[in-house]
Amino acid sequence: MSASDDLRSTFDSAADLYDGARPSYPEELFDDLVELGELEPDDRLLEIGCATGKATRPLLERGFSVVCVELGAQLAERARRNLTGLPVEIRVAPFEQWEDEAGAFDLVYAATAWHWLDPAIRYLKAHRLLRAGGHLAFWSALHAFPPGFDPFFTEIQEAYDRIGKHRQGEWPPPRPEDIPDDAAEIEASGLFEDVRVRRYGWERLYTADEYIALLSTFSDHIALESKMREQLFREIRRRIVERPDRRVRRHWYAILHVARRSPS
Repeated sequence: MSASDDLRSTFDSAADLYDGARPSYPEELFDDLVELGELEPDDRLLEIGCATGKATRPLLERGFSVVCVELGAQLAERARRNLTGLPVEIRVAPFEQWEDEAGAFDLVYAATAWHWLDPAIRYLKAHRLLRAGGHLAFWSALHAFPPGFDPFFTEIQEAYDRIGKHRQGEWPPPRPEDIPDDAAEIEASGLFEDVRVRRYGWERLYTADEYIALLSTFSDHIALESKMREQLFREIRRRIVERPDRRVRRHWYAILHVARRSPS
């Protein structure tokens, strides 16, 4: 198992926290997905990496049926409970190894999971599973740093430095609107066409407990040695509770990619 595979498998250990801590996606994103994916009522969708169902429910509520392929058994069980009574099937397997009927789906999509998949397999397999004219879609919810972002995220780097986790890359990171999309990669696969890209931004305030719960669902924090993680979280908590409103403001962004399956 590679280091990437090790990190990919960590999320299952945070299943109980994941549902409450991870952000929901903007409703506008799902409206755009339905439009750009040319979805019709009763279309059959495949979701890769549904986790606890945060990107599943909005599409079920819009009248589609969904098959979810989730790597983690505990995440899958939580999703089953969250989505009881809705037209969804949840199967536990790595997407790269999971098999189903070719051309069985109108949309194959992944929310914050596409980048974990094997690049040599993901486009080929999505293409095979889609019907002619079906669509591929993916996006992630990532930390955004627009002008005026909370200075907490500059100041807290001292705590990461103390445990040997030094910041990589430029600081501050590029603004959300300057972050490149993956349209060129999709086109380079030769398997998809008519690539559409849309961007979204939102923000949320977190108490110390809420922010530490969020960090506890991130693979790089889960993988920390326990003493290092405890030290880091103590310092994060101290800094947040000493702020005037005892909260931190985190911005998020998502880049939605939608592309039609090429006939080849």
